[in-house]
Amino acid sequence: MESAPATFWADGRPEHTRAVTRGVRRFWRCSGFAVLTEFPLLGGRRADLVALASDGAIRIVEIKSSSADFRADCKWLDYQTSCDRFYFAIPGDLAADAFPQDAGLIVADAHGAILEREAPVHKLAPAGRRAMLIRFARVAAERLHAAANDDDFRGEG
Repeated sequence: MESAPATFWADGRPEHTRAVTRGVRRFWRCSGFAVLTEFPLLGGRRADLVALASDGAIRIVEIKSSSADFRADCKWLDYQTSCDRFYFAIPGDLAADAFPQDAGLIVADAHGAILEREAPVHKLAPAGRRAMLIRFARVAAERLHAAANDDDFRGEG
């Protein structure tokens, strides 16, 4: 039996990737975190999702829609230096044992998510935390301004 071709959104992401992202965003928001997606990191990388706790703790989540997506992408190793905890988020039909044990794991769909495995803590150095907090604030403010003014400008901090 042939599988149906993937449906893609205007931003190029498969529909199920967007569904997982939505569920993870809902999970973190319900847990009291502020959340930004497609977050530009200082080293030029872009994290799928960054969650900021009220105490300043920073979590990064890399969304993986397939095992092939995971195997083809090693940039996630760079993300661990920009957060206190790092997670993968996957759809429920993906094998959890394919993902490293030294990262957290979230299983999600469009309606919500479950924390399958907590990520180990790797505390950011104070200077790194300050830089990430300033970047988070600037990106959030610029996106809010663009949305409120219907601008095409999407500042990246």
